[in-house]
Amino acid sequence: MSQKVITMLFAVCFLACAGTVNAQLPGGLPNPLTNNPSPELVGDLTKHLSITPAQAIGGSGAIFGLAKSKLKPEDFLKISNTVPGMDDLLKAAPIGNRGGATDPFSAMGAALPGKAGAIAALAGSFQQLGLDPKMAMKFVPVMSQFLKVKGGANVAGLGGVFK
Repeated sequence: MSQKVITMLFAVCFLACAGTVNAQLPGGLPNPLTNNPSPELVGDLTKHLSITPAQAIGGSGAIFGLAKSKLKPEDFLKISNTVPGMDDLLKAAPIGNRGGATDPFSAMGAALPGKAGAIAALAGSFQQLGLDPKMAMKFVPVMSQFLKVKGGANVAGLGGVFK
């Protein structure tokens, strides 16, 4: 084979693989390299938890989605007003926990009380992100600290979702 043919095949394979990788972002997540809805929060999560930006975006969206379903609307509004890009974070949550539409196992988990219920409710979403469901509990302190710094102590009540 000539060098030109090999180079062309390599270029075609590279472009095909790049398209496949981009298409396989879990839960329809935005490409974090081009669309990060909340750079500061995502930066905190990736730094403290050693996860990818896509995992930080999807995981925080799943947790905020759970919070939205459990908190009073006025309480969630305080959180939403504090976090830049909240709508996009919620949309980026894997399908198992987006906008109240949950898979059957997540729905059963949401009926359980406390931390066990919250972890079960988030399990499918976190698994779709390639994360252990228990990782949700590691997100909460980082996210609560972010909320406290940005919105004050009365906004940082995300931990109440896990009680």
